[in-house]
Amino acid sequence: MAELLGFPPQVLFGQLLLGLINGAFYAILSLGLALIFGLLNIINFAHGAQYMMGAFFAYLLLNILGIGYWPALILAPLLVGVTGIIIERLFLSRLYKLDHLYGLLLTFGLALILEGVFRHLYGVSGLPYAQPAALQGGQNLGFMYLPNYRAWVVVASVAVCLGTWLLIEKTKLGAYLRAATENPTLVQAFGINVPVMITLTYGFGVALAGFAGVLAAPIYSVNPLMGSNLIIIVFAVVVIGGMGSIMGAVLTGFGLGIIEGLTKVFYPEASSTVIFVIMAIVLLIKPAGLFGKAH
Repeated sequence: MAELLGFPPQVLFGQLLLGLINGAFYAILSLGLALIFGLLNIINFAHGAQYMMGAFFAYLLLNILGIGYWPALILAPLLVGVTGIIIERLFLSRLYKLDHLYGLLLTFGLALILEGVFRHLYGVSGLPYAQPAALQGGQNLGFMYLPNYRAWVVVASVAVCLGTWLLIEKTKLGAYLRAATENPTLVQAFGINVPVMITLTYGFGVALAGFAGVLAAPIYSVNPLMGSNLIIIVFAVVVIGGMGSIMGAVLTGFGLGIIEGLTKVFYPEASSTVIFVIMAIVLLIKPAGLFGKAH
């Protein structure tokens, strides 16, 4: 097919792989955003900064404590989650009864502060973070070369996204979380500590961003601007999928990553805007998003 269209198959499949990699990051980040908005009604603009923090925590764990990639894949998201819990308790918990705009402005300010701190400490040139030895090299599939680390990123992203969806949609804990957003007083009457549940939900949502940051560190290098370059696209993904729709965020993230990759092959000039064009079309046809529910 690629040769019929005038492209070597390696070019087409290579861009599809790059699109799938980008889609993996879009999916995890938009999943965290959708989770936080769907259960807390907070538009978390600090999500990109928390993704960047995940990458930096992995870098610091390696260079200060000598902790390698695999432990960092657990420790760095936990550290980001703890910072999220502190932010939720100190700031966001005071805003739940106010308009969404207040949460958006607060988290936007936090994003600027976090980015500014890391920029001041480490500059903007980017810091290298090595791939784990077990995932170096790649596989020759005949029609393309598949780097092992990039294949791992896609597999890990699918596993985390599917696991999160199952947790929220198919478990008793998920049922309590969904019920707490609709009727917190009723859930509290069953002996569930709703404020603690909400705090842990925010911590888990930003830990997902931290996990994506660790996955991204060996591919994109560790840079204070890595989150701000991505967050606008991720917000577009969430809007297209439907605000608060968890499966919508995941499917849309992977789908748009692939569409973006194909656009780079067939019409490269549009690759940086295709997601926003799709967002405009979706909002015209279905304002609640592809998987969202109209209120």
